[in-house]
Order: sequence, then structure tokens, then C-alpha cells
Amino acid sequence: MTATIHIEHLHVVRGGRTVIEDLSLDVSPGRVTGLLGPSGCGKSTLMRAIVGVQVVAAGRVEVLGRAAGEPSLRHDVGYLTQSPSVYTDLTVTENLQYFAAVTGAPPGSVDEVLAQVALQDAAGQVVGSLSGGQRTRASLATTLVNRPTVLVLDEPTVGLDPILRADLWQSFHELTDAGATLLVSSHSMEEAAECDDLLLMREGAILSATTPDELRERTGEHDLSRAFLAVVRGAGA
Repeated sequence: MTATIHIEHLHVVRGGRTVIEDLSLDVSPGRVTGLLGPSGCGKSTLMRAIVGVQVVAAGRVEVLGRAAGEPSLRHDVGYLTQSPSVYTDLTVTENLQYFAAVTGAPPGSVDEVLAQVALQDAAGQVVGSLSGGQRTRASLATTLVNRPTVLVLDEPTVGLDPILRADLWQSFHELTDAGATLLVSSHSMEEAAECDDLLLMREGAILSATTPDELRERTGEHDLSRAFLAVVRGAGA
């Protein structure tokens, strides 16, 4: 099975400091892969490299068999940053209509994603008046509006209440059931149980590529936070 995202010997330096050194990994198609690790471990830098907006010192990054950042990937890859990426002086609907026009989204996609992120009631509100969680959902909606094949989501559930978080994870799995591939970062191991595959990251390196069940079996820990700690301690031994 050909990997949707393929990375070989990635090396990234930012501000004179090595953030990622000799990192290699594969992300399988049609799966939700969780990129899990503490804040500052390099998750966002890795995601930036995958979508082609990060200068890399060495290595190869491919998405759908093409070099990351190639213009031909713009309609195939959706990217959600940690900071909201919507226009604060436009309404939610106006933002979505704009991004739908730019990306050539199919008819009806605006209403569809509004329902998907539960923002129908706020559709006519100016984004600048929304709460932090609502802005995050509006940003996610702009990422989803053209139904990309690959979604790279950096901390998409931060600041959301448990019910909405659960609804979004259900939506993520519906997307993969329809053929999409998702790479979702989080610093919370509670979210690991929602993922099909896991990439455990620390200090710019992938400690383990596994699944939630494999991680529990390997470490003997049912709690995934404790299982992650066991992997970290084992790597430092």
C-alpha cells in the first residue's frame, strides 16, 4: 500500500537550532493518524514541512507521490494551523464562500461544512465577534470546504468542549471512510484513542509508529498517557 505521506531523512533548522533531525515516516491512506507529543517537540514544524511551507535543510517529503508544496497539490491538501486562518471582518458564511470560490469547491459545500462543524447558528456572524472555539471551527470549515484528499490538522480540537470534540472526531472518521487521509496533531494523549494510527514524537524525533492497541499491548498500560510515558522512558534508557 503506497503511503499518502512519505518522509525520508528530514532535517529542519529554525533560528539556528535543529528542530528535526533525520526523521523518516509514512502515513497510510484512508486513516486518521495522530501525531502526539508534548508542546514544543516539533509537531507543527513537521506539519509545515508536509504542506510545503517550511524550509528544510535536507531530506525528502512527498504527499500523494509529489514533492510537498507543489502547486498541483493545492486542491488536494487542506491545512489547519493552530492560529485561526479566517478573515475577522467577514461573516462565517462569507469566509466559506470566499474559500469555496478560490478552491473550486463543489456546490452545496458551504452548507455542508457549516453543519459539519456545528456553526449553522453563527453563519451570519462576523468572525471577529466569535468565541475562540467558534473561530477554530470556522477555520476548520474553510479547510474542509473543498473536500481535500489529505487533511493536515494542527491541534484542531483545542478549546472545544467535550461534546463538540467528540462530534468532530466522528466527522474525521467519516472523512476517512470516504477515502480521505488525516494527520491530526495533539499534545493530549486522551485523543490518541480516537486515532487509527499513532506517531509518538519527542524532541524532534518519532519515538514510535504504532496503533493505540499495539501501544497498550507493548507497554502493558491501558491508559495511553502512561503508555506514552513508558515509551519515553524506554527511549531514554
